[in-house]
Amino acid sequence: MKVPKSMRTYCPKCKTHTEFTVSIYKAGKRKGAKKGERRQASRKKGYGGQKFPEQHNQAKVSKKQTLVLKCKECNYGMMRKGMRVKKLEVV
Repeated sequence: MKVPKSMRTYCPKCKTHTEFTVSIYKAGKRKGAKKGERRQASRKKGYGGQKFPEQHNQAKVSKKQTLVLKCKECNYGMMRKGMRVKKLEVV
């Protein structure tokens, strides 16, 4: 699916419809020193098998892609609800 580079939509900060730049959300790099990662590692270490169930069969064919919108006037950023598409490109 192709999405335009800029779109006009409502900006809650400007309280009017403005032009927004569109990009695709990408998750940041996972840091091993973060508290959640340390907790997960401590839960999994030692004997006693797998703590959480391993996912064996993948039912979904595609992942949900989230759009990141940024207002050109006030620089306000917001996210658009994810769409389930195989390929999403900003044109």
